[in-house]
Amino acid sequence: MTQPLSTQPLLIKLGGAVLENQQALANLFSALTVYLQDQQRPLLLVHGGGVIVEDVLRKMNIVSEKKNGLRITPFEQIPYVAGALAGTSNKLLMAQALQSGLSAVGLSLADGFSCKVTQLDPELGAVGVCSANNPTLINGLLAAGHLPVISSIGIGDDGRLYNVNADQAAIAICELIGAELVFLSDVDGVWDENKQVIAELNTQLADTLIADEVIKDGMVVKVQAALQAADKLGYVMLASWKNPENLVSLLAGQAVEQK
Repeated sequence: MTQPLSTQPLLIKLGGAVLENQQALANLFSALTVYLQDQQRPLLLVHGGGVIVEDVLRKMNIVSEKKNGLRITPFEQIPYVAGALAGTSNKLLMAQALQSGLSAVGLSLADGFSCKVTQLDPELGAVGVCSANNPTLINGLLAAGHLPVISSIGIGDDGRLYNVNADQAAIAICELIGAELVFLSDVDGVWDENKQVIAELNTQLADTLIADEVIKDGMVVKVQAALQAADKLGYVMLASWKNPENLVSLLAGQAVEQK
């Protein structure tokens, strides 16, 4: 496995499911605190929060639909979605970071003109796609020792709020500041047919494992997103927030034996 370059910022894209588990959040940030003490490299988070969005919409008696895995978001619903992501989800992560002694700063994609956001598809409504724009704010926060916690809500040139896919948002931020990317979710990595984590994965091997249904269901989406990111960034890691005892070693680029 290629060693991450310690001089580069490290961006962790955090899946929203961890927000449902307070103990997992506490364990995660404890591991990140240890990692920062050991590595002394800039760290930032980009997050989604689908579980929080679903809860908010359900309480508002709004039926949420998806198209090709993306949430259809009529513009009249975006205030609720933005509140769930840039509000509740963001502040839950910030609260845990602050409690762990990390100087967290909550941001959206729009802050400091960090990312440019445009509408992805009129049929999806307030769903946007983002691209890197201005790194000044984020680089300044990292240089000052802060932990940016960035939600996937952006603002378009039309002044409207947009919900951006968090994986795509993470890739754009990595391109913006030259960061390395870790997709942190509820799985340890990609398994082979013997239920062992594959140390290194490329498109050819992934396509074979998908065709053989070794990689299937929701894991297909995760793998395809990681490979798309690796194609742009050169190095991407997939790790789990469920095993914080392994996280420090994994983030340092060390292989960890799976039990």
